Amino acid sequence: MGIKEKIKSNPGLKKFVHRLMIPKNQARPRLWVKWFINPFKHKKGKGSKICRWTRMDVLPFNKFELGSESTIEDFATVNNGVGDVFIGSRTRIGLGNVIIGPVKIGNNIMFAQNIVLSGLNHVYEDINIPILDQPVTTSEIIVEDDCWIGANSVVVAGVKIGKHSVVAGGSVVTKDVPPYSIVGGNPAKLLKQFNFETKTWERVK
Repeated sequence: MGIKEKIKSNPGLKKFVHRLMIPKNQARPRLWVKWFINPFKHKKGKGSKICRWTRMDVLPFNKFELGSESTIEDFATVNNGVGDVFIGSRTRIGLGNVIIGPVKIGNNIMFAQNIVLSGLNHVYEDINIPILDQPVTTSEIIVEDDCWIGANSVVVAGVKIGKHSVVAGGSVVTKDVPPYSIVGGNPAKLLKQFNFETKTWERVK
């Protein structure tokens, strides 16, 4: 059994290590983790940029990878506390975006402003326990290559957005999006799909 497995299997040790890395009631790592561990644990591709005012709540016990020539803009937040976060190459994470793992984002993707992707949900069923103190569940979000997500959109846990698809601004995506599709609304509905025979985007009736 490796060190990681030993820590996870011992609740007391896990709590102690967690407190060493993260201040109480906080999500961001302590400075010593940010400065001395994360640079050696996480991967950042050539030519990629994490802007100065980005909040990187990334910890060493889950993965974070940023592909080459990608950018995470100012005022965005990236959190891998409960799941890995992978961002591909030539991808732009826009101003004010919130990315909470587990999330896998492909290559050549454009995220506009104030988008939320959260692979995390809170359990709420037991009314005798505050929701804050109940467990969390996770389900990976996948955004395939060449997608464009419009401003102020929300993508919920477990959703897969297919290749070369567009999510209209202000949408709430609660179901999988087929490749080469355009969706919009709350909840998001299929609006158009690309017809490879006619080489046109056709409205869905």
